[in-house]
Amino acid sequence: MSDDFDFIRSRLSDDQYSVTDADRRERAVDWGTNRDDGSQPDIVVWPESTDDVSAVLAGANERGIPVTPYAAGTSLEGNPVPLEGGITLDLTRMDDVYDIRPDDLQVDVGPGIYGDEVNEAIENYGLVLPSLPSSGKISTLGGMIANDASGMKTVKYGEVADWLLEVEAVLPNGEVITAGSKAAKTSSGYNLLDLLVGSEGTLAVITRLTLQLAGRPEQVWAGRATFADLGDAADAVFDAVRSGVDVAKIELIDSLSAEIANTVLDTGLPNSPMVFLEFHANHDIETEVEFCKSLFESHGVETFEIAAQDETMAELWEARRELADAVEPYDPDLSPLTPGDVTVPISALPDIVDYIKTLGAEHDIMIPCFGHAGDGNIHYFVMVDPNDPEMVETGEHLSKKIVERAIELGGTATGEHGVGVGKRDYLVAEHGPAAVGTMRSIKTAFDPNGILNPGKIFPDDV
Repeated sequence: MSDDFDFIRSRLSDDQYSVTDADRRERAVDWGTNRDDGSQPDIVVWPESTDDVSAVLAGANERGIPVTPYAAGTSLEGNPVPLEGGITLDLTRMDDVYDIRPDDLQVDVGPGIYGDEVNEAIENYGLVLPSLPSSGKISTLGGMIANDASGMKTVKYGEVADWLLEVEAVLPNGEVITAGSKAAKTSSGYNLLDLLVGSEGTLAVITRLTLQLAGRPEQVWAGRATFADLGDAADAVFDAVRSGVDVAKIELIDSLSAEIANTVLDTGLPNSPMVFLEFHANHDIETEVEFCKSLFESHGVETFEIAAQDETMAELWEARRELADAVEPYDPDLSPLTPGDVTVPISALPDIVDYIKTLGAEHDIMIPCFGHAGDGNIHYFVMVDPNDPEMVETGEHLSKKIVERAIELGGTATGEHGVGVGKRDYLVAEHGPAAVGTMRSIKTAFDPNGILNPGKIFPDDV
């Protein structure tokens, strides 16, 4: 080990750090990136406590060594990829459930715990963390907060961070702070909690989270509606949300995505545009379902099949969860570019969906799209032949145009995947140079030596 890292060897046990090629290579990528060996960390460190994190950050800050927080590596924009070597701080061993307080509807957990493990821990209390994304079984709570993640139930329950009350975090110089409060609300001081949400490990390292919980709904109904036209399906979603239908999930699936699911996952879905729906209630759920049906009928719905949750419905949602993974193997000659996740105001949902499909048709490029339509979030995959440079260039151009169109519509370049490396160039277009300059000032105030996750979020020339 280099002398630069003697402070780690003197502070941590031998099994808490590694310089092997395998460990370093594994943390040189995330799901959305595949960078060369130059992005490998020099050392991987597994802290097991806040004190460990504090010691590593303090030592790294004194020596000017970059530190990149890492957990499950399921992000898609290179958010935890170490661009400048240094230390990768793998937080997956900090995965404890520290305290469950059912009377307060709260739980304290470590940043390395997987989302589904939180719900397993609180299940016997009749409680649930309802805002988890579908990746909850493979992604960590710390990563979700760092990337400001959300999922299929955002339309009813909001983002994961909307259920975050308090965090313990370590600043780049090793100091430990508490942000937020275990009280239901506070107006005391600057809102450091929200500042850390979505900061992608560039301001501090979260070491403990306090989350608000909810009671499990007594009634869960789910199913799907089919349409002849994707535009009608998007209009129906917009109308349902605008009219206040109390829906927990409302997912838009285009006919190409249905074909992909049928081919790869053998799902047996209709090859037509669809809306997947799920309703949660403690009473009178039938009334809400009928309300939604009446609205959908005004937009030419062909079938509307909603019933109490059962094994068939569970299979339906499993197909939706696996859809993103089915895109790559669908056509052996094509590969998707980095998955898009633009979000627009709900009134602009039909517009952005039409824009995506029109672009694909005009350039003869497949762009399956689906997503959390209830909050205006659309995921799309621009499919290209990686061995055809001209097609790759066209695909990248289309991806850029889709993001630019979303911003023009008052939306965002990234609804839930974060900025990382892949979306840096859109920061100024979305927020303006003064706002981005203010963000940089905040980064400098927290991290004057620039050691935490360098190269992320900010474009190089601003």
